[in-house]
Order: sequence, then structure tokens, then C-alpha cells
Amino acid sequence: MASTENKPANKENTSNWNSIFNPRTGELLGRTASSWALILLFYLVFYCFLAGMFALTMWVLLLSLDDYVPRYRDRVPFPGLVIRPESLDITFNKSDPLKYAQYVQHLESFLQRYNDTEQEKNEDCNRGEYFLQDNTEDMAKKACRFKRSFLSLCSGLSDTNFGYSEGKPCVLLKMNRKDSPISMQYFPSEGRIDKMYFPYYGKKAHENYTQPLVAVKLLLTREDYNKELSVECRVEGSDLRNNDDRDKFLGRVTFRIKVVE
Repeated sequence: MASTENKPANKENTSNWNSIFNPRTGELLGRTASSWALILLFYLVFYCFLAGMFALTMWVLLLSLDDYVPRYRDRVPFPGLVIRPESLDITFNKSDPLKYAQYVQHLESFLQRYNDTEQEKNEDCNRGEYFLQDNTEDMAKKACRFKRSFLSLCSGLSDTNFGYSEGKPCVLLKMNRKDSPISMQYFPSEGRIDKMYFPYYGKKAHENYTQPLVAVKLLLTREDYNKELSVECRVEGSDLRNNDDRDKFLGRVTFRIKVVE
């Protein structure tokens, strides 16, 4: 009885094994060794061909690009606006250096490229005029100087704490701003950026270019302390957008500041 019951199971196991490997014909999963070799060779050649086509396409595309001139220059995006320290919520205690140390360190690090020794490499340009260099044979463009000392009281040179220790902090902007109920002092004066820093020819051509800045010293009083104040900065100029409700950072930036006594 036991021998009779084991026969169907043995036949089933043998059948399953033969479906994977057939020792009589030498087939694996229904294919001989030569058949598997031809299939693997086909896919090897096929994927090598695809990889070659991709590499050729990328090579042709790179040949059509210029490191110095953008391929499409029909539309220049509107500029955004950012602040330094890189925070939209600045809160600190002016009596505790540890509370504002991170903001001071951030400003100091950011302004290293604006040190006078670094800016001596650049040109002393004529103010009020665009620094056009389209007709020069050398593709590498020269940049106008923007010395750290231009920021005066917000340069970190005369006041290494950037006004944070006295409760009148400095904030660096890359464009000018509108009027605000908060009393402010601008560096350079009137918060203007001179034409000589434009146009910008890109990272490759303008290797030594440093973006012009506007420093704003917030002249807060004791009445302003312990309050969360909101400040909005805008880029102003012809054909510049700063009122698009769909993008709150297009041509403007809003940040909050709170000084604790």
C-alpha cells in the first residue's frame, strides 16, 4: 500500500524537475545552451547599441552648447530677492552674544568674497554706466568692484557684531527695497545698485563677479523691542515684477525680526 501511494508523488517531482532541467536533452528552462548563448548575445549587442546611441546623442548636444553664451536668450527670468542672514525669522536677545552669534557668523562668512583684498582683482568701473563687454575678443569677462567697505556700518569692519549687540541689526539684500514704518539706514546710500554691475555674463565668463548688495540697518528703538516686526523688501526698476501673488519670492522677500532685551 505504501509503495502504491508514493508513485504519484515521485512522478510529480520528476515532472517538475524536468520542466526546469531536462538531463536527456540538456535543456534548461526549455532551451539548450546554444539557444541561451544566442539570446544573451542578442541582448548584449542590443543594449550596447542603445548605450552607444545615447552617448552619441549627448556628445552631439554638448558640441552645440557654448560655455560662455546661453543657447536661448529670448527670455530672461525676473530676479528674485534673498536676504542674509539666511533666515526669514530672526529672533535674538541683544544682551546675550550667544543668541545672535549665528547671524553674525553667517554675515561674516558671506562677506569674505567682498573683502577689499579680493575685490582688488576686479575693475574700478564708471558709475552710472552699464559695463558692456559684448565686443571683446576674450570670452572671460571682467567684473566691477564691490568692496565690503561700501556697506559702511553694516560691513562688519567697524562693528564686528553688525549692530546686533546694540539691537540695531543689519540685513543684507541683493536689491533695493520700499519704504517701511521701521526707521532704516541704507548702504550704499538710498539702497541703490549701480548700473555698472550689469549685465551679468554667467558663471563661466564672469568668474570673479560678486553680486552687488544693499545693506539695511534696522534702527530699532526700545519701543520696537520684544515685538515681532514684519519687513517686506522689494526689487524696484523698469520691467521688474514684484507683485505676483502666485510667487511670494518673485522680486520681493518678507521676513520677521524680534529683538529681545
